[in-house]
Amino acid sequence: MKKTLTTIAAAFMLFVSLNSFATVIANPLKDVTSTTVINTYLEATTLGSVALNKFLFAEDFEYRNTANGDKFSKKEYSNFLKKHKGVQFDCKTSYEILDQSGQACVAKATMVFENFTRVDYITLNQTEEGWKVSKVVTSYPAQ
Repeated sequence: MKKTLTTIAAAFMLFVSLNSFATVIANPLKDVTSTTVINTYLEATTLGSVALNKFLFAEDFEYRNTANGDKFSKKEYSNFLKKHKGVQFDCKTSYEILDQSGQACVAKATMVFENFTRVDYITLNQTEEGWKVSKVVTSYPAQ
């Protein structure tokens, strides 16, 4: 009886340990360039692609909208993007890297819609997990 219980306990522990390893998902954005991360951010915001959002944003991510003063955390902004999954904006999108030095990068993304323009200033930091979007400041310049 004691041997049976030991065998069952060992099998259970093996099962639990194998399942815990199976749930670990490799970060597909870990070894990519800052340009790839910026493109991934733009796909999330303009094309409704949310598959990589959990790897995209830093834990201390902050989104600010200068037009209305809104401020959102990673969780709040990720939930917003999830609600708009699959929604594609009808705009022409471009970006440029304003500065990249060491483990920091600042980019400017411009989305030109029919009646307005949206500009996102994107700050990225390079971590052990790769480049992460740490801050986005959105403005709507006059046309």
